[in-house]
Amino acid sequence: MPNPKHKHSKSRRDKRAAHFKIVRRSLSLCPRCRHPKLPHHACGNCGYYRDLQVIRIEEE
Repeated sequence: MPNPKHKHSKSRRDKRAAHFKIVRRSLSLCPRCRHPKLPHHACGNCGYYRDLQVIRIEEE
């Protein structure tokens, strides 16, 4: 396997990972209970997805 002939500078090394950043996940509001949820996922608070109950939530 070939080895590098010269050392790359720190700035050149750090440029490689410049686009690897943490991105905040987008949230939408559940139309039924107005609780934040991930888009295209069932709501964890009420268990509904598009007017269908897909998760049974036990109330305390």
